[in-house]
Amino acid sequence: MSAAPRSLCLLRLSALGDVTHVVPVVRTLQRHWPDTALTWVIGPGERKLLDGLEGVEFVVYDKKTGWRGMRALWRQLSDRRFDALLQMQLAARANLLSLGIRAERRIGYDRARSKEGHGLVVRERIPAGGRHVLDVLGRFLEPLGLHQDRVEWNLPVPAEAREWARAQLPDGQPTLLVSPCSSHPLRNWRPERYAAVADHAAARGWRIALCGGRSGLERRTGDAILAAMRAPAIDLIGKDTLKQLLALLERATLVLSPDSGPVHMANAMGTPVLGLYACTDAERSGPYSDRRWTVNRYDQAARRFFGKPGDALRWGKRVELPGAMDLIGVEEVIERFDAFVAAGMAGAAANPGG
Repeated sequence: MSAAPRSLCLLRLSALGDVTHVVPVVRTLQRHWPDTALTWVIGPGERKLLDGLEGVEFVVYDKKTGWRGMRALWRQLSDRRFDALLQMQLAARANLLSLGIRAERRIGYDRARSKEGHGLVVRERIPAGGRHVLDVLGRFLEPLGLHQDRVEWNLPVPAEAREWARAQLPDGQPTLLVSPCSSHPLRNWRPERYAAVADHAAARGWRIALCGGRSGLERRTGDAILAAMRAPAIDLIGKDTLKQLLALLERATLVLSPDSGPVHMANAMGTPVLGLYACTDAERSGPYSDRRWTVNRYDQAARRFFGKPGDALRWGKRVELPGAMDLIGVEEVIERFDAFVAAGMAGAAANPGG
């Protein structure tokens, strides 16, 4: 193992799911090099999600501030020089932002994944290979002489957030928590299909709860699901903070969601996910710890819309086209739910964690 650096800067601004994938990198660094100062350049919402993550200095950049905010961040870090910058985001904005961060070493993605000028702002590259985003991010440790020897999150959740979640989802009944919306609308499943799966779970004695943010799309989607359901459901859309959402996800027995931040937040909290994937590849961006319950129609979508198998597409290529999510049928999602129940995965649901 290489000598411990004095300071490292990680640049990963967004999104909520992706920053949870960076946390195991932080935990590995902390285990091996507890005295190394860690600075993380991050987005404001992602900073709120990770508030309380010990041993990390957060420097916030809000993309809404544009060039003005970029110059302010550069001024804030003008007297700093890091031993290494881990440039963990490929977007042009992040690549440009990194130019104002001084570091002896600048480590970025391998050539096959580079885009939007990424190769112009780094001097070293991670080894090629890896499929899941979390495993690829773990490769940023290798140029430093480390390996991600285990995946660990321990996301900080305040006691009051857990108390709030317990009040919403009391002990004693398994809970299907439906998080129906991604930030990319074409990744979302039809409301009536969510309703059919939720009614099936309710008929088996499960409590149904809906969660989501405060956007108009999320409110409309939630209302449409509730209107289509026969069974009652707890409506928590727009009623929680990010920390309360972590606590809700922790208390759920199973989370039903398309590719979205809550998928990865739930996974990080140890909760199984029934993921709905067609626009993106579940093997790349599905729930990391356990994809047994996930429906993955990415290959079928690639063949239908691009005329080639999913494995032939560039890593990270999305099939965000109208109709892609319709490839996922209600019956196969219910089959995965029933398989989850049959496997005894709901056995501890009467007294969930937290």
